[in-house]
Amino acid sequence: MYVGKTLFAQVMDFLPWKTFHRIVTRYGGDHRVRTLSCTEQFRVMAFAQLTYRESLRDIEVCLSARVTKLYHMGIREPVARSTLAKANELRDWRIYADVAHTLMTQARKLYATERLGMELSNTVYALDSTTIDLCLSMFPWAPFRSTKAAVKMHTLLDLRGAIPSFIHISDGKLNDVNVLDLLVPEPGAFYVMDRGHLDFERLYTLHQTGRFFVTRAKSNLDAHRVYSAPTDRATGVMCDQSVTLDGYYTPRHYPDHLRRIRFKDAESGKTLVLLTNQTTLPALTICALYKSRWQVELFFKWIKPHLRIKRFYGTSENAVTSQIWIAVSVYVLVAIQEASQPRRLALHVATDFVSHRLREDARPASLSWQRLPFEEHHDF
Repeated sequence: MYVGKTLFAQVMDFLPWKTFHRIVTRYGGDHRVRTLSCTEQFRVMAFAQLTYRESLRDIEVCLSARVTKLYHMGIREPVARSTLAKANELRDWRIYADVAHTLMTQARKLYATERLGMELSNTVYALDSTTIDLCLSMFPWAPFRSTKAAVKMHTLLDLRGAIPSFIHISDGKLNDVNVLDLLVPEPGAFYVMDRGHLDFERLYTLHQTGRFFVTRAKSNLDAHRVYSAPTDRATGVMCDQSVTLDGYYTPRHYPDHLRRIRFKDAESGKTLVLLTNQTTLPALTICALYKSRWQVELFFKWIKPHLRIKRFYGTSENAVTSQIWIAVSVYVLVAIQEASQPRRLALHVATDFVSHRLREDARPASLSWQRLPFEEHHDF
């Protein structure tokens, strides 16, 4: 008797497969492929992400143990680890990068009406990067320091829904400020970033294209006050000033005035000096925008232990990059699925819930967040 689709199949249904096949055709991903198509490779790797498989052998054994259910997962036959390793090494990683970007665009539309916690209609992005440490002897193509390798995952996170809108994967040596050159101009949007992205020449480019930025000043900032706006120190705002940069190069790189806000956090006691080119919003709103930057830190803090982007199934650059992009696709797929539910959960809770259910070994069930039957067991 038919009892409904498996949970894994329900999650995969949210992926636009026609677009997926067009992307595969664009890069010739299935050219002369007989055993494991790009579609099956994506499903297998997505399953490994959601169930947190430890290795290629772990994936092979887990799928072989459920051979009667592979058809319902979209996989024709058990996958040998050598076949999967070869696919990860040779299939163009740009296929999965384009799939991830397609899903990110789809998810951002679904979360466009999410509230930011402040009265602001503009799009707000948080820009940051995380370093994924690697072994230099096994990953010699990603040198970082003299004794270690690493890749960086530069992420522009849309704070409405915590959905990545831009991701760039580089070696560990790429400076964070260089990522500002890769961003597509979006006039009126806010870009919130830490001091690692402070480069006045690039910030002036953001300013000239109609974008707003909020960042933290370095301790050696050389500038003088032009005008001070009245502030209420009881709110934590110590000063709200218009400043001009001093020195030789910085005034040439950023010739216009900047807004400098000094804020003392009552909870931590720390004093922050913020710089922005937005001159009309209240100072407290600018401080709240910078505080919201921690969402991208939480995104990295959650995605590293919950998805497989710290340990990899292959050692080649293509295998590592493909695995990271598939992990991002899985995260966004769960976000898309969650947006269709009448009662939404936080994305980290929703992904944990899917992962928990997929690891259980019993009957298929309807994918519904209305009941959270962790005591029940369901099949993948």
